[in-house]
Amino acid sequence: MNIQIFGVKKCFNTQKSERYFKERKIKYQFIDLSQKALSKGELESVKNSIGINNLINIKAKEYKMLNLDSIRSDIIKQEILFNNPRLYNTPIVRNGKVATIGYNPEAWEQWE
Repeated sequence: MNIQIFGVKKCFNTQKSERYFKERKIKYQFIDLSQKALSKGELESVKNSIGINNLINIKAKEYKMLNLDSIRSDIIKQEILFNNPRLYNTPIVRNGKVATIGYNPEAWEQWE
């Protein structure tokens, strides 16, 4: 397994996700979205796995500021996400080409 957790340290679900993998002694890489965003390739891979709309946190301040609810084009949404990492639902947990959003141990058990 090649686990990556994209999140922010203050996010409760990100903390729970890290704990899940630590308790099972599964190595993972943590990427703090407040310091480093997903690369275009990572974003494309995650988007293909879970869909662009699932990545967007509609409760984020930036969502309303950028008027994202009126944007229909996935290409434009993807570009906005790429430039605004605060818009992501977190954590994004990725294992190769498969990814999940939020705390999702049921899905992660299938990876083991």
